[in-house]
Amino acid sequence: MRMTIITSNPGKVREYQHYFEGLGIETAHLNVPYDEIQSSDLEEVVRKGMDELKSKGISDFIIDDSGLFIDRLEGFPGVWSAYVQKTIGNEGILKLMGGVEERSAVFKCCIGCNMNGKDIIVTGTCNGVILEEERGTEGFGYDPIFSHDGQRSFAEVRTDEKNDFSHRGNAVRLLLAEMEKIL
Repeated sequence: MRMTIITSNPGKVREYQHYFEGLGIETAHLNVPYDEIQSSDLEEVVRKGMDELKSKGISDFIIDDSGLFIDRLEGFPGVWSAYVQKTIGNEGILKLMGGVEERSAVFKCCIGCNMNGKDIIVTGTCNGVILEEERGTEGFGYDPIFSHDGQRSFAEVRTDEKNDFSHRGNAVRLLLAEMEKIL
């Protein structure tokens, strides 16, 4: 089985390759643009992206949309996480959280998979907190400021360990369970 990972983010590609190695699922990377609708719902964004890609004749692919939802900021940056990361980055989020004691947040990952003509959509989550400073060198995006255990940032955890509890890891496990039903 060969699945195409459609993303502009090489970090996501590496994570998917890690998840699928040893499962007999070969991965390919394709960076093809598709419209990401403006919606506060990750699943709606993924569903519309899948429909557009299928209308272009693309099949057997995976896309995902992830977001960091910070409770104290009423879910911000949420579905706009990629844009916020590019514009204000982790430093901007830390400034917004300056002096805030309640630092709970949740990472969410919604995966859309088209396989053998069927669509699968799953969402995985990982609860945690926003740290007071950036820490670590692993991962990408918000990893240096998010901690699942209140002690280590995602960027301080090896990828293989992070996959055991991360939002994407949880979503991939849900995806694999659904893929088994189709195979």
